[in-house]
Amino acid sequence: MVKAIVLRAAGINCDVETQYALELSGAEAQRIHINKIIENPQMLKEFHILVIPGGFSYGDDVAAGKILANQIIHHLSDRLNAFIESGKIVLGICNGFQVLIKTGILGKTEPTGKQQITITNNDSGKYEDRWVYLEPSSKKCIFIDPGRRIYLPMAHGEGKIIFENEGVLEKLKKDNRIALRYVDENGNTGPFPINPNGSTDSIAGLCDSTGRVLGLMPHPERFIRFTQHPHWTRLKDKSRADGRTIFDNAVKYVKENLL
Repeated sequence: MVKAIVLRAAGINCDVETQYALELSGAEAQRIHINKIIENPQMLKEFHILVIPGGFSYGDDVAAGKILANQIIHHLSDRLNAFIESGKIVLGICNGFQVLIKTGILGKTEPTGKQQITITNNDSGKYEDRWVYLEPSSKKCIFIDPGRRIYLPMAHGEGKIIFENEGVLEKLKKDNRIALRYVDENGNTGPFPINPNGSTDSIAGLCDSTGRVLGLMPHPERFIRFTQHPHWTRLKDKSRADGRTIFDNAVKYVKENLL
């Protein structure tokens, strides 16, 4: 059985939906508070997938995702690195992506280097809540289907991905780590609202060098049934639920590689 942890902490508010999405895709998912994992980090060995869901962990005090990231750095860094190195997979959604950036798991181009990537305030200066098209850009990311453009809702005030310098972006491109970009319905990048936050190079999601760790700002757990599409009554393809593909691919990967 594919077993998944959905991480809980104060302020996280998408954990139930994320658990349900994983269960629809065939995983046995548990919502577990980070304090429980800190008390017994050995429990990570029992699971194949770790998801850090969306919300506002610890009220986004200091900076979005920073406090939860510090908890992971100081209490679980070695365990989480071992989890990833053992071939298991990690997904960070919205606030979870911010956490993965600030832990350095997705915030660096070199494992031993300093943080070179961050996520900051939207160019609009306000919270943006809309649906966006996403174009897959990485052939190594196990969560996405190459060539399949997807449509997902996003909702955040801090989603603009920026880099220390142009060289960081070029390194990510070279390493095939840009997982998803914001595009229009025809697959073209463009200004707001196509790119809802002003993210550099229209980047919506990044993966690590293995392709088994993905962070993205949009919310796949909010589109796992076709009736959640804003125009669902007009959909010709009643099986379409683009967010479901992220979780299906995660579970499929575990079944084919870890069981």
